[in-house]
Amino acid sequence: MGSFKLGKMTLRSLFSKPETVMYPAQTRFQPEGLKGKVLNDIDTCILCGICEKRCPTAAISVVKKEGKWSIDRFRCVQCGTCVRECPKTCLTMDPDYPLPSSIKSVDALHKPEPSEEEKAAKEAEKAARIKAAMEAKAAREVQAES
Repeated sequence: MGSFKLGKMTLRSLFSKPETVMYPAQTRFQPEGLKGKVLNDIDTCILCGICEKRCPTAAISVVKKEGKWSIDRFRCVQCGTCVRECPKTCLTMDPDYPLPSSIKSVDALHKPEPSEEEKAAKEAEKAARIKAAMEAKAAREVQAES
């Protein structure tokens, strides 16, 4: 009985289009929902480390003091947990097949240092927030006294 199934499968494969392609020279269509690989927009990343904590294979590492975010592509299983858990939505899944590689490497991104203008704007914004909070507190105290 098994030989009939094998013969049927063999005849069908002779007259149909092959399932494989010459990858990476040719690529197949990308099915909907293909996970692909994790990409990080390092400019919006706050290096909180939630993606590192939630990664089931420990493929992501975050060093906040150095401003470094890295991923080991060979350990990543493209589950998408880090993308779902990111509070700033700076992680995305690129729906593309990963490139073949013969060497094991870790992709590392470094957060750029903010310029002097950006630092000054951030300090001014912080001072404005503190001033507004102090004014609101004073207004509540005045209202409570009356």
